[in-house]
Amino acid sequence: MTVSYTAEVATCSYFGCFWKLLMRWRASIYKIIWVDLLAFLCCYYLMAIIYRYALRDVDKPIFEDIVMYCHSYSNLIPLSFVLGFYVGIIIERWWSQYITVPWPDPLAVYVSALVRGQDEHGRLMRRTIMRYVCLSLTMVLSMISPVIKRRFPSYDQLIEVGLLNANEANIIRAMDAKFPKHPKYWMPIVWAASIVTRARKEGRIWDDFSLKSMIDELNKFRAGCNMLIHYDTISVPLVYTQVVTLAVYSYFVASIFGHQWIDREVKHYNNIVSYYFPLFSTLEFFFFMGWLKVAETLICPFGDDDDDFELNWLIDRNLQVSYLIVDEMHNDHPQLVRDQYWDEVFPNELPYLVESERAEHPEASTARLGIPKVNAAHSVKSEASLENDFTEFDDEDETKDEVTIRFARREFSWSKSSVSITYSSGNHSIDTLSFDDQGGEEMENEVDSRTVDSGSKDDFDRLREKRERERVNRQMQHAALAMELMKGELGSNAGSDTGSSRTNVPLKDSEVQTDKSYTSQRKKDKDKDKEADKE
Repeated sequence: MTVSYTAEVATCSYFGCFWKLLMRWRASIYKIIWVDLLAFLCCYYLMAIIYRYALRDVDKPIFEDIVMYCHSYSNLIPLSFVLGFYVGIIIERWWSQYITVPWPDPLAVYVSALVRGQDEHGRLMRRTIMRYVCLSLTMVLSMISPVIKRRFPSYDQLIEVGLLNANEANIIRAMDAKFPKHPKYWMPIVWAASIVTRARKEGRIWDDFSLKSMIDELNKFRAGCNMLIHYDTISVPLVYTQVVTLAVYSYFVASIFGHQWIDREVKHYNNIVSYYFPLFSTLEFFFFMGWLKVAETLICPFGDDDDDFELNWLIDRNLQVSYLIVDEMHNDHPQLVRDQYWDEVFPNELPYLVESERAEHPEASTARLGIPKVNAAHSVKSEASLENDFTEFDDEDETKDEVTIRFARREFSWSKSSVSITYSSGNHSIDTLSFDDQGGEEMENEVDSRTVDSGSKDDFDRLREKRERERVNRQMQHAALAMELMKGELGSNAGSDTGSSRTNVPLKDSEVQTDKSYTSQRKKDKDKDKEADKE
């Protein structure tokens, strides 16, 4: 099982927290590399003994030339690049294989919540569905993991542990005889889907959406099992693995010769430390060979290495938890009681066992950021430019930093004889438009004394006032037409009340004409409004 050391490195000390891990043996670098390191040192010292004691004086220059040649050209092997890229791929593949392993817990929650029935048949359905799901995963793991294959070499062992029945094993064997080329791990998933469909027909699953949710979860579980088969079938390209292996071992074969001590007046070859022990050659071997051993360990995480996944525990855990969810905890929950913060709605502060451990609430990164005030003028003009562009402003305009936009409020009121529209903008001005029953119109404008003289208005203000007058005129016309329609409607209602013998009263020509003119005028006004908005 993967060795966990998270608790030991949860808090970093002054000199780091990884020093605590260097004395471990299980799953350590020392355990996987000590044999290779011992072989490397033995070969190194063997070459040193041959050079110092076995070779004649006339043969030593040949050995020394070999040493200088290996030392000069061994650095041409791009070991760091090739090995680092390869190990990165292996680490990513290792983690992807772990998160691909499907877990039956989500499906167990669905089955417990959606497959109803407290009787024996309902319980049998729920337990059988989860047993089939766990059986499917176990069959897949026995295909890709030597550990699980040794535990379940045949269907008989699956029958002994209770994952498979004798009649189910006979069905799978018969299917294997007919179609021997393809694995049959998907058969229990199909059986589980059939049981779910049967539960829907029997009314144990209330609606089709619940049925679909369970079928989708079964398909997701099957997809995870299928992806594990793909990881087992499709490995990292063999060429890349061979390149990395040859690069590492050829480099250290060259290092056995290239890092030897030789009796020459050359600084790099007659160091006294190398005469007794190849210190930095050993460290280099330790790091690079350890890197390669990491890749060899993680390339297949379903084996017997210390850092491989604990699949036996996974199989036992899945079956136990699945039965616990769908059987022991089916439709069961604690008694509903009020929580201790019921009257407060939510707690302002939660209690701490040690009050000194209470931490401050985190703040946003810009909470304490000082923002300087923005000045109105960002550039300084020359005196000539100031004389040309000089504009007089009131003191009130210079000190006022806010721009307020107010929209006029409109109030409509009508009666049988008149319609009036009132425009008001705070306490500044009030415009009232009224229409009598003859179609005439009166306008009363009460303008505040603070109204700006028309001579000081710019083109934009004049255009805005022009558009506003046109809009007011159109609304006056609409109101007049609406008044005519209301009068016609009131007259028709009065005629229908007095003459009960008439069932259908045709409209007068004037009323029809008024209705048509109102519709056409309304359409023209909408077109004008659109054109004005575009301008």
